[in-house]
Amino acid sequence: MYVTTKRGNYWIRKEGEGDQHLLLLHGFTGSSETWDSFIRKWAKHFTVMALDLPGHGKTVINAEFSMETFCEDLEEILDQCGISQTHVLGYSMGGRTALSFAMLYPERVQSLILESASPGLETKAERTQRQEKDEKLAQMIETKGIEHFVEYWENIPLFQSQKQLPKKVQENIRRERLEQNEKGLAASLRHMGTGVQPSWWNLLHQLKMPVLLLTGEWDQKFVGINQKMKDRIPAAIQKVIPEAGHTIHVEQPDFFVKIVNDFILHKKSKEKGG
Repeated sequence: MYVTTKRGNYWIRKEGEGDQHLLLLHGFTGSSETWDSFIRKWAKHFTVMALDLPGHGKTVINAEFSMETFCEDLEEILDQCGISQTHVLGYSMGGRTALSFAMLYPERVQSLILESASPGLETKAERTQRQEKDEKLAQMIETKGIEHFVEYWENIPLFQSQKQLPKKVQENIRRERLEQNEKGLAASLRHMGTGVQPSWWNLLHQLKMPVLLLTGEWDQKFVGINQKMKDRIPAAIQKVIPEAGHTIHVEQPDFFVKIVNDFILHKKSKEKGG
């Protein structure tokens, strides 16, 4: 279904009837379809909602957007759906988005699960360099088309561990990437990329909700970033997942479901004195 805000129409998928809500935010070149197989499993325990982020899937944004304006829209979406508070799970770009939402609207976030995510970049020099890099990527997408970009994207070092996945799984990932459009992906890089979003490094200590940081053991860059995050977030747990790279949910799906269930449901039982 679509939910309309002043900036556009967001595609939302909602399933389950649990008394706790779980919001799912996909990564760059993904969509709410990223979570299809997980939604069925989590819907047994939670009311699950997944949406297409700006520039992705079926969401259509008619105005300028940024990480901050999306978070503003997300609060309005939760209001329209009658959700006062939710657990939030985000992967990669969706993890940066989930963290941003938790920083800006902490009262709406019951707990935070970040898969292969970062709080942005610490220095202005790093942010400027990343903006320049993302602008080149955006121009590549616009001038050479989605197929050329996907061919490039699936062969960057970050996704090398995906080459070990079954052929059908690799084909599904590729299909989801190819279903995006050039204009949307370029806009996402320019307006919600790592280089343009707020840097949350110096504010991580303000997070009061439970936070689960997930990284794959082969993704050493993000293992290091998440270790630094853990040191700054008061109620953070870091788990490094064996035999996985950047896309833990794809490379270790059953383990991923169990970790998320255990984190949220154990918290619930503790609150009830269990």
